[in-house]
Amino acid sequence: MKKGMLIVVSAPSGCGKGTILAEILKDPGYYYSVSATTRAPREGEVDGKHYHFLTKEQFEALIAEDKMLEYAQYCDNFYGTPLPPITEKLEQGKNVILEIEVQGALQVMKKCPDAVSIFIKPPSVQALRERLINRGTESLEVIEKRVAEAEFEIPIAAQYQYNIVNDNLEDAIADFRAVVRAEECKVRKD
Repeated sequence: MKKGMLIVVSAPSGCGKGTILAEILKDPGYYYSVSATTRAPREGEVDGKHYHFLTKEQFEALIAEDKMLEYAQYCDNFYGTPLPPITEKLEQGKNVILEIEVQGALQVMKKCPDAVSIFIKPPSVQALRERLINRGTESLEVIEKRVAEAEFEIPIAAQYQYNIVNDNLEDAIADFRAVVRAEECKVRKD
């Protein structure tokens, strides 16, 4: 059986990565790696589906036990990727999607050089600010913090193999599929 592909996806908050990935994940050949976090759940989020919601103490115990592929602190909370399910799904031939922020993505790219890295960008910082405001899930103070974080993250996109600008959702989804297809066709020199 052909081993699956590890796909690292990052984007500033509000860039539409969740919407893009929801469409991609309709394909049963993909597995979405559920991250762990110490942040509080947003309305409608389900533990074990959207994130594994942990206390800071629980998260730090997993780090100590070396059971995280990566972890980082973002906007005063920990985020990380549990390792065992990823290994299992890759061996089953599934393409595993890690939706993680840039600090964690850079860790994964270093540890897993065969991983495919995709950064999803907004058409502009102003468009991003407007999307966050229209989403209506955070205060203006939090939105400005997220926009400032995006201004830090966007230059890091140059370290990813692929950049997709989400100006038009259908085009962004098609671009994502094209990246995966190209990677599947790539000659591996193992």
